[in-house]
Amino acid sequence: VGMARQRLNTLDQQRQRRTELIARQDELAGEQSVYGQLREAFGKDGIPAMIIEATIPEIEMEANDLLAKMTDGRMHVRFDTQREKVTGGVKETLDIKIADELGTRDYETFSGGEAFRVNFAIRLALSRLLARRAGAQLRTLFMDEGFGTQDAQGRERLVQAINAIKDEFDLILVITHIASLKDRFPNRIDVVKTPGGSRVYLN
Repeated sequence: VGMARQRLNTLDQQRQRRTELIARQDELAGEQSVYGQLREAFGKDGIPAMIIEATIPEIEMEANDLLAKMTDGRMHVRFDTQREKVTGGVKETLDIKIADELGTRDYETFSGGEAFRVNFAIRLALSRLLARRAGAQLRTLFMDEGFGTQDAQGRERLVQAINAIKDEFDLILVITHIASLKDRFPNRIDVVKTPGGSRVYLN
């Protein structure tokens, strides 16, 4: 009888433990569901994708405005954020498509000079967007080289684009080794190498 009572007590304890474990399992399942939703929300296809999707039209508009000035309206950029999968359905992506008089092509198929103009337009568009969202203003723009990839007409258009946006900045600093561009900007800093070291001249 004593042994049987002991076994009954053990069974009662195990039954209570089982009830507690089931309740804990349900609690953990609820937490797992929440964490799964958070992982999906903050993953590449969640909130970041939604933010990108919402900003793409604004970036496109800014970039195309600059690109039109640099190419006389010849080039236009578009961002594709979805691509069809071979297995069906679509996946999130970010493809840069550029259109010109030859049609729409991938970014990689354009020459160095054309790619530089697209890069410049997109980077400046992104900078403007970030500044607006931060409630700040872009004060300074640095351009280090880049003109060497352009032909004479491309350089002229790039200079025109810089002059078109100069009122947005307190300072635009263009660094170049191309002599023909020296007189295209109102102020100039010449750095000349000499046997005694480099010397700086303000013009």
